Amino acid sequence: MVTKEQVLELLYPLKDPFLHRTFQELDAIAEVKVKEEKDHVSVKVLISQTNTGEQMQLQQEIVNMLKGAGVATVGLRFDQLPEETVQQFQTQQGQGSDSLLDRVEDTTFIAIASGKGGVGKSTATVNIATALARLGKRVGILDADIYGFSVPDMMGIEERPVVRGERIIPVERFGVKVISMGFFVEDNSPIIWRGPMLGKMLTSFFKEVEWGDLDYLLLDLPPGTGDVALDLHSMLPSCKEIIVTTPHPTAAFVAARAGQMAIKTEHEILGVVENMAYFESKVTGEKEYVFGRGGADKLAEQLQTSVLGRIPLQQPYEEEDLFAPGVYQADHPTGVVFRNIAAKVISELE
Repeated sequence: MVTKEQVLELLYPLKDPFLHRTFQELDAIAEVKVKEEKDHVSVKVLISQTNTGEQMQLQQEIVNMLKGAGVATVGLRFDQLPEETVQQFQTQQGQGSDSLLDRVEDTTFIAIASGKGGVGKSTATVNIATALARLGKRVGILDADIYGFSVPDMMGIEERPVVRGERIIPVERFGVKVISMGFFVEDNSPIIWRGPMLGKMLTSFFKEVEWGDLDYLLLDLPPGTGDVALDLHSMLPSCKEIIVTTPHPTAAFVAARAGQMAIKTEHEILGVVENMAYFESKVTGEKEYVFGRGGADKLAEQLQTSVLGRIPLQQPYEEEDLFAPGVYQADHPTGVVFRNIAAKVISELE
């Protein structure tokens, strides 16, 4: 049977999901009771925000941790941290300590880039992110395609982010946290901004959004090599990149520019994803290469990387009570392709 001291030793390194400080720093373990005769431990934990999805995840983590240490049953209660403690650490966050840019050692940034629009870059972003989440990773999407945002619609997101204090809480869908310019635009209005304003918005997405602890943040870049892509390359010196193209040689030729930009800014290219690779007939099972062949292989050779996967021309299954026009189900053949791509990414990085 564990002792009170062992329980504290196990729980102290855990972090409050919103303040990102350890339980020991916050003095968050208010009570520990060990009943040896019943092999039972009860714990009272103080956190900054109760009754949230993050609390449910934390609850499961604590229970699993204690049971893994040999405890038969666990009683767990949550209560609010003192207001002065919350304000103290929120003030420190406001000074930049909680910017995702300051936690690059904990989060892997993966930019999804393309040379031109219409090749399926956002499709790749939302499906690789969803596949990573299905594989148990903590994932976010920053839709950095300021002018051509499409991630919320592709994922079927209808709600908007909420603001708590001075922090923006991203919307979560399919286990992925999402922030997009699309949440802050009314009636699909066009955005007429210049470079400096775009850079300020991107900085806000990093510094003012309550991302929590992420394993991966995927960035859906605008096509090409314009202001937004340049800003992100300078903000994220350790970013990885995936280049999306179609099989057509011209598309691959244009995509090479985005790849060369990544190389010049010392971003590691994880690989190439070939979208619209072929159409497979449901009647005959034959593959028709509508947009030609060889573009991704030529691009991968030029960038000295590999082809992570080839995405066919297919639609996700239709589901009556689930609207997400761009997300493939886990058992869909294309969903399996994206799962394999996500597994390759994890293998490469971890």
